Amino acid sequence: MEVVLFYAAAAVSLIATTLVISRLDASHGLIYLIISLLGVAVIFYLLGAPFAAALEVVIYAGAIMVLFLFVVMMLSQGRRGSDAERAFLSPRMWIGPAALTSVLFLEVIYTLAERSTVSSGVVVTPKDVGIVLFGPYILAVELSSILLLAALIGAFHFGRRYMRARREEIE
Repeated sequence: MEVVLFYAAAAVSLIATTLVISRLDASHGLIYLIISLLGVAVIFYLLGAPFAAALEVVIYAGAIMVLFLFVVMMLSQGRRGSDAERAFLSPRMWIGPAALTSVLFLEVIYTLAERSTVSSGVVVTPKDVGIVLFGPYILAVELSSILLLAALIGAFHFGRRYMRARREEIE
């Protein structure tokens, strides 16, 4: 049964990732990206890595996606953005994300009820993860943090320039 759950989570992740790429509206893409990351978390859990699954949910699907959402909101496109947001709030737009999330939710409920995870027999503690991340992989961790900071600063400057031009149009 675990194989079926694994492939179902993988299919949800692939479909959601494809929808991330194909969406024209950035907000829609972010919603599907969150679903994709949740699917990857389910895969981690099924492979016997519950700590990695929790990190995936808390760090990626939680913190980084909120940051991306704020950047998208900061780069709002005025009237056109408001119209797109109004269309986004229609129930028809939530059918896809709701269906994919429901599949993942049912998988998690089933897995937790059956307690069926593939375990390697090795307990990985947060301390072990920290030692590995800030030991041999410190350069990759620092480079990714610099990349995220650069993206945030770039988005801020684009948004500031847009807001300045918009204020000048109004005046």
